[in-house]
Amino acid sequence: MSSWYALFFGIMGIEVKIRKGEPVERALRRLKKKLDREGVIKDVRGNRYFEKPSVSKRRRNKIAKFNNMLRHKWDN
Repeated sequence: MSSWYALFFGIMGIEVKIRKGEPVERALRRLKKKLDREGVIKDVRGNRYFEKPSVSKRRRNKIAKFNNMLRHKWDN
């Protein structure tokens, strides 16, 4: 079963109930925010292709280095 199937048919346990009189667009917006907060979209995009362990370690180190740079910048 592919991940998009799981996203659209609620297998992953994320659901948004439409309130009485609420437009569908607003409910979709709430669903997108919920998916974004839980990191579902990021996980699905990350699993599109295999990433070698050395590449993932390099990517994590790059992110950590950037975060440390920002932390030092705002501490001073």
